[in-house]
Amino acid sequence: MESAVFDQRSCELGEGALWHPARAELFWFDIPARRLLSRGAAGARERTLPVRASAAAILGTNRLLLGATGGLLWLDLESGSTGMVAGFPDEEGLVTNDGRADPWGGFWISRMAPDETRGAGEIWRWRQGRFRRVAAGLTIPNAICFDRPRGRAYFADTTRHTVMVQEVDAEGWPKGEASVFLDLSASGAWPDGAVTDASCNLWIALWGAGTVACNDPDGRLIRTEHFSARQVSCPAFGGADFDTLFVTSAFEGLTNEERARDPFAGMTFARRLNKANRTAQGRAEPVLRLDGSGHSG
Repeated sequence: MESAVFDQRSCELGEGALWHPARAELFWFDIPARRLLSRGAAGARERTLPVRASAAAILGTNRLLLGATGGLLWLDLESGSTGMVAGFPDEEGLVTNDGRADPWGGFWISRMAPDETRGAGEIWRWRQGRFRRVAAGLTIPNAICFDRPRGRAYFADTTRHTVMVQEVDAEGWPKGEASVFLDLSASGAWPDGAVTDASCNLWIALWGAGTVACNDPDGRLIRTEHFSARQVSCPAFGGADFDTLFVTSAFEGLTNEERARDPFAGMTFARRLNKANRTAQGRAEPVLRLDGSGHSG
């Protein structure tokens, strides 16, 4: 099985991996450095952002939506210009963390306290020009992704070692209470970023373990992929056939001695998976429209 470092630029906190099919390019963030990194056929690029941003969605060939401090921005990938789409309804001194466009035309973005105050984290959904809080009382909210056929959203609270599943209605808004999908407390695993594949299996990065775990829609572990950095943070499927698993990582919090023992920390990885195994087939992320509609590409 092919496995390699995709990009050697080391990120303090690499996050928000997103494959852009029209550009054949992977985007990801180094959150504290306010960097948007990318690599495609034309090589590597780096864009300095005006604010801290941590998650993105595709708006078109040359535009992304960014989940950033203060709200949502659009970014023109050619000119570098940005503009405000929507500000958060409140100013709580929180910073954004994980986020993703949903297949119902919305965008989910999590926020948390910079000092990781317990219970201060929350998740907001933006659709058709308005924000609504969809989860609260979290500490480090992560793993936002979706299962459209089952009408599900997933999210995690990393510090509680739990992944939650939330039923949603026909417009993608939560209905009822979220329930525990995975309880990882016995293993001590820290769930971070996640994505679903074409078979609706959940692929989730386990921070500190150097692995991405694949669970089926019933929660059964069916596959584990190991990478050469302990603090893996966010997976994404991409490539021409969506059979490549990209994974960001981080050197955040590591001492010089720990970084010497973890020389690939902060780099971004790519692994081409076995196309004969349906659990390894990804799919395109939704293309989002600023009127709040979208499609699954």
